[in-house]
Amino acid sequence: MGQYVSPEVKVWPGSTELKILFEGVYTENDDGESVLCMVGNALLPRRGGDAGNPWDWAKNTDRDNFQPPVTKDDNILLVLRYPTTLALTTRAVRGELTSTSGKSDAAYFDAVHLLSQLGAYSNYKFGSEKLVNKACTPHPYRDDILGGGRGLYKGNSFCGILDRFTSEDLLTVVPNWRCNATDATCRRLGPFETDKAVDATDGAFTDVSIVMQDVRCEPRNAPDGESSARVSAVFRAVPPWEHKYTAGKRSGLSGMTLSAEGVWRASAGQLCMVGCLGVGDKACHSRVCLYVQTTFTATRRSITVGQITRIDGGGGVAHFPLTIKRTVHPTELWNRFGVSGGAPLSMAYNYTKVKQAGEFLRRSEPFDFGTVLAKSLLSYPRVAAADAMGLSNLADDLTLHVPAVPDPFPRERFERPFFQLEVLSLGSLVGRNSLAAQSTPFSGMPGERGMGRASSASSSQPESSSTSSQPAEASLLNVSAELSLSGEPYANVSSLFLEGVYNPVNGRMYLIGCRSIHASRQAFSTLKGVEDGMDCSIEMRVEYPPTTARWLINPTAKVHIASTRDAGDPLRFNTTALQTLPILYREQRQDILSRRSVEGILRIATLAAAIAAEFSQLMYIKANTDVMPYVSLVMLGVQAVGYSVPLITGAEALFARIAAGSDGAVPPSYEVDKSTLYWTIDCIVKILILAAFLLTLRLAQKVWRSRIRLLTRSPLEPGRVPSDRKVLLYSSGAHLVGFTVILLAHYVSVYSRPVRDEGSYMDARGRTHALREWAVTLEEYIGMAQDFFLLPQVIGNVVWRINCKPLKKSYYAGVTAVRLLPHLYDYIKAPAINPYFAEEYEFVNTSLDFYSRFGDVAIPLVAVALAAAVYVQQRWNYKIISKTVKTQQKKLQHLGSRVYERLPSMSSANFEAELVSGVNEGVGLRRDTSLS
Repeated sequence: MGQYVSPEVKVWPGSTELKILFEGVYTENDDGESVLCMVGNALLPRRGGDAGNPWDWAKNTDRDNFQPPVTKDDNILLVLRYPTTLALTTRAVRGELTSTSGKSDAAYFDAVHLLSQLGAYSNYKFGSEKLVNKACTPHPYRDDILGGGRGLYKGNSFCGILDRFTSEDLLTVVPNWRCNATDATCRRLGPFETDKAVDATDGAFTDVSIVMQDVRCEPRNAPDGESSARVSAVFRAVPPWEHKYTAGKRSGLSGMTLSAEGVWRASAGQLCMVGCLGVGDKACHSRVCLYVQTTFTATRRSITVGQITRIDGGGGVAHFPLTIKRTVHPTELWNRFGVSGGAPLSMAYNYTKVKQAGEFLRRSEPFDFGTVLAKSLLSYPRVAAADAMGLSNLADDLTLHVPAVPDPFPRERFERPFFQLEVLSLGSLVGRNSLAAQSTPFSGMPGERGMGRASSASSSQPESSSTSSQPAEASLLNVSAELSLSGEPYANVSSLFLEGVYNPVNGRMYLIGCRSIHASRQAFSTLKGVEDGMDCSIEMRVEYPPTTARWLINPTAKVHIASTRDAGDPLRFNTTALQTLPILYREQRQDILSRRSVEGILRIATLAAAIAAEFSQLMYIKANTDVMPYVSLVMLGVQAVGYSVPLITGAEALFARIAAGSDGAVPPSYEVDKSTLYWTIDCIVKILILAAFLLTLRLAQKVWRSRIRLLTRSPLEPGRVPSDRKVLLYSSGAHLVGFTVILLAHYVSVYSRPVRDEGSYMDARGRTHALREWAVTLEEYIGMAQDFFLLPQVIGNVVWRINCKPLKKSYYAGVTAVRLLPHLYDYIKAPAINPYFAEEYEFVNTSLDFYSRFGDVAIPLVAVALAAAVYVQQRWNYKIISKTVKTQQKKLQHLGSRVYERLPSMSSANFEAELVSGVNEGVGLRRDTSLS
């Protein structure tokens, strides 16, 4: 024994691991049996004093120390008996584990009987031809599946296909809904000896499966050149309560296992085997027939299908034929075989629901002039080239793997499902096509080259309508797909086999769905309109987003699933309406970059307009120096902050948005957008932002210097000089109240939203960040404050009681229009969040509350109201004050000073004089010729 090897026992909730160290001798007998006799030592759980309460020790343990008291035992004997030849009836390994201690000893335990089988590294000897011929004569055996033998694989690579799709894979058990015998016969799971959990399904076999183990396939050719193969396998029944992976790893033989051996012949496409229940040759009363299907329909989507029947006159318990199948997902099919259409498996599809889908299309698309106009302006996914590669690319575009939300969006909390729509066939193409499609080699079978692409067995199109609204027959494409939808609310439509038509003119797919029914035999007898045990009274419509103008239209798909059964039918379910998150077409990268360029041009245009407005204001105050002090510095400061933040943080957007991460890392889109066009746009934007920032600082400098000059001319009259102290105080108070109200409203909205109550979020790089609602809302509100940049000026006009026009109309109207353009852009055609990159789009951030539908209306109205207030204060207030100037002179700061008094005329020249206070007091009166 190695020094690091020691016996041990480990106990976890639900599992136990016991390590026993053995050593002994190996012998071979003359009767075809090998014996391994060993003695061992182990640490065994100590027997408690109370036999009725063996878990008393667990009371003093915890999750980290869940170990029982143990005792060392060296009196353990293990005897294993191996068959020298691995065959159908001699594959079992029998063993017995006993204790050589006395029964009164604390370490004594009862004998443990072991039963297993030889592993995969043992050579299997095919030699049960008599049993196989008895079960399969005449060949092929006519069961319920064979039929005419059409749509079955008959090539020479059967062993490779069998290994890829059946070895340790679960086979679904079809309910015995056609059984018309006694309840005991119809409830039985074929020849298997099952427990009460299987019997409780009453023949529906819900969550019951069959796993195919130890598959051995030996190809050979008959003298006449026919391809055939000898096959051996073990079929194990898996009850509902057992873990599927654990069942696939079991090796014991019992009444739940069926050892089988047989022959596959290419002429019939049938694998016929004899099955022996448990151990030995006394229970070989079953027949197993397996097929590989190459033609799919709406109700037949299984790559492997088979049936277990009882051999007539062979004995055994009577049972109804047990049908098993291996349903394969389209993605799984392509992953295991590469592209369909190559060797060794070439698939085909027989469309049987196309006519019904065409009628669904005609009911759903009545003639509408607006729809016709939209069709002429928008383009949807279509075949780019009339070949297999074009169909394959379109199938990729129509395949969806994306989260979804209910439509309309609910207010209460909900479970967000994951929507998967995998296209199986499109037109004449089944699967996918690749330029590098080559045959897939299989061990043990000679290669077989297939066609370049798979073809459909039927391509019948729906009958065209005589109305002008019906699309041309040639524009429709037959399509088959499979739907997988997660979530408990969508259990009725969690898995659907779909078939129908796709209209590339408007991007809509009309499908007829079929779902499996797991019900008892009695329940099946009451159901109407059931096809091959499936409910096909389901209609599904998928509306794809257009490929053009994606930067104006949300790239989300809409899904509508409804049952066509009458009310009260047990198979009827409520209508399901979903809207997916933004989806990606094959050319989505170019669409993202084109949207980026469009929004970059919009940013350049808005920045240029803002610079022009600020430059006009600068020229205006230079020409009208008397109004310069009455421009609010707080207003200019708000704009300067708005321009400086993108320059300081390195952000490229003019408008407020949340950064993709708090660590300042370069967003992933920068790694993609390295072309000259986008680099040029970014440079121009940065230059324009810097120019706007410098112009704003120049305006603030002019206003500040004008106030200093005015204060210098009258140092004892600071009240004459406009001050922004009260303006800052009132503006801050207004924004503080507004932020408090919005914060309260935000929290009320958050608590009513169907979101998870988590204190962190994960970005696209997998990094976790703390989520502070108030900080996010504050950042959003600061961005909104820039939209209300005229608020300080309005307050200042009231405080200073102006009688002039500090702002040029083109300035405050132009900047207001620039600030409101993102809201207008969002309201008309809301751009969706980029689903590929972590950061938001550049022109507008639709994730902010202030870019909601309400915000897109309320914020522009308030901004326009502020601009109108400035206009009234500068225009209409000016006229009113001018008319009442004689009676209100003392209330106007710039018309006279409280320390200046008008003096009577001192000469016939009738000139005006002023009494200057505080300067040359001893001089008395003097003449101020500068004012004459």
